[in-house]
Amino acid sequence: MATIPLTKRGAEALKAELHRLKTVERHAVIQAIAEARAQGDLSENAEYEAAKDKQGFIEGRILEVEGKLAAAQIIDPSTLDAGGRVVFGATVDLEEEASGQQVTYQIVGDDEADLKQGRISISSPIARAMIGKEAGDVADVQAPGGVKRWEIVEVRYI
Repeated sequence: MATIPLTKRGAEALKAELHRLKTVERHAVIQAIAEARAQGDLSENAEYEAAKDKQGFIEGRILEVEGKLAAAQIIDPSTLDAGGRVVFGATVDLEEEASGQQVTYQIVGDDEADLKQGRISISSPIARAMIGKEAGDVADVQAPGGVKRWEIVEVRYI
C-alpha cells in the first residue's frame, strides 16, 4: 500500500473523525437497530433497513479512515526546510498574471483539501504545476478556460 501524505492537522482531523465514528455514531446506530427490532416484523420494517444501511456505511468509513491513518506519512509544514521550493505542506502566495488576482493556498492531502479554507489537494492541477518551483517562477495551469499563468510570489512553511 502506498503512503498517503497528510499534514499534522489533517491527521488530527482523521483521528477525531475515527473517534467520533467509534464512540458516537456506532453506538447511535446500534440503538436505532435495537429500537427497530423491537417494532416486530423485520421484513417490512423500513427503519430497520435504514439503520442497517447506516451501520454498513459507518463500519465502511471506520475501515477506510483506519487504513488511511495506517498508511499516512504525516508531515508538519513548520519543520520543512525545502530551500524555498514548493513542496507538500507549503503555503504559497500566487498572483495570476492576466488579472492580477492574488490567492494563497496550502498544498495538502486529498482528504484535507478545502478551497474555502485555502487548502488545495496535492493532486490538483494547480498544485502539480507549482511543485518544485520557487518564488519568482511561473506555473502554467491548464484550466477549463485555457492555460492560466500564476506567478509564485512567496513560499512559506507554516
